[in-house]
Amino acid sequence: MLALYGHLFSSYTWKALIPLYANGTEFEFRPVDPDHPRNAVFVQRAHPAGKFPVLADGDTTVFEATAIVEYLALNHPGPAPLIPADPAAAVTARMMDRVFDNYVMNHLQQVVFAYIVDPENPDQAVLDKGRQDLLRTYRWLEAWLESNALPPHVSLVTCAAAPSLFYADWVERIPADCPRLAALRAELLALPSVSRCVEDARPYRGFFPLGAPDRD
Repeated sequence: MLALYGHLFSSYTWKALIPLYANGTEFEFRPVDPDHPRNAVFVQRAHPAGKFPVLADGDTTVFEATAIVEYLALNHPGPAPLIPADPAAAVTARMMDRVFDNYVMNHLQQVVFAYIVDPENPDQAVLDKGRQDLLRTYRWLEAWLESNALPPHVSLVTCAAAPSLFYADWVERIPADCPRLAALRAELLALPSVSRCVEDARPYRGFFPLGAPDRD
């Protein structure tokens, strides 16, 4: 059976969980936390930087969330077509996966890490840059959505967009001039596979360095 190592509050763990849930794939979730030291040891050995999520499938180990989604699409397909069959559409899906990881997730993590480093006095310059970078990406995505749409099913893009937009909006609210992006976030959070991640992570909201908002 497949085994996924990660943490239920981790955005990139969500990215790997969403396709598993959407396709009803049987797997065992192995939490990486102080209560499960053997799982942490496995991740430290499996990943060059000791990071999760990590997927174990028999003798095969796959790390990095995007690669896990690609692996699942190839080796454990289901009703949710994670990678578009059309090659041109697949290129767009992979491009947008990078947009959400690199220009939404990475920017929000700038702000989060600033609070982790110094919770009482985070570096204001880092906070300002992270939030400004997020706003720039929000407005780019708003323009992109004017003439494009995400696939109407769980896909690689969904897996990247849902967790990144969920947490990004906690760091910098999606502004009123980005209604398409706000609607996309709401649509993604309503998907059963995403909603399950949100609910399973609810007990850990106190871990959010900025303080989790009383919503979502």
